[in-house]
Amino acid sequence: MSFYEQLITATEKSRAELLAAPIIADCLQGRVTRDSYLAFLAQAYHHVRHTTPLLMNLGGRLPERLAWMRGAVAEYIDEEIGHEEWILNDIDAAGGNAGAVRASQPDLPAEVMVAYAYDLINRRNPAGFFGMVFVLEGTSVALALTAADKIQQALGLPDRAFSYLRSHGTLDQEHTQHLARLLEKMTPDDQAEVIHCARVFFKLYGDVFRALPTGMPAGTPTGASPCN
Repeated sequence: MSFYEQLITATEKSRAELLAAPIIADCLQGRVTRDSYLAFLAQAYHHVRHTTPLLMNLGGRLPERLAWMRGAVAEYIDEEIGHEEWILNDIDAAGGNAGAVRASQPDLPAEVMVAYAYDLINRRNPAGFFGMVFVLEGTSVALALTAADKIQQALGLPDRAFSYLRSHGTLDQEHTQHLARLLEKMTPDDQAEVIHCARVFFKLYGDVFRALPTGMPAGTPTGASPCN
């Protein structure tokens, strides 16, 4: 069994708890409002805008045993830079106020998740950051494309309101294969750190979803699309 397969098995319970968040169940059943979608995008902006700074910090903090990862980190930076602007464009296209989101503060769950990421790079073990990569990209692959279709069907929003979900859902399918190869080369101690941090990030990312407003009340026809 590859380490990536071990990682999936070791975090199965944590992943299931994230996927049980009410907002996810609502979305996959077509019970979603524009407000809930905009709330999701706002919190996505507040953590995605830290992706490039986190990766740059990571590249400078990798110990000598992980120096071989610097090239991969540089590639991640090149691919991830500017993705927060996709989210702001989606917010505008969905009828939200991108300027207000840019100027706002994150809700506590998103702020805590980002703070933990910086802390583990600077104080704990930078290898653990790849537990965050595993959680965010794995969740994207599992949900993003389906969620985009369900939300668009329910709300009737234009294609340009889903650039973040659809682009990331496709891009992250490629990233997960690359991530699996990187993790396989880590030492057992660093792999154990990835497992630990992945469990933590499933909890923290789940908290982001659990704090979002849920969709329409049960019993509302899924074809309805209230844009509050």
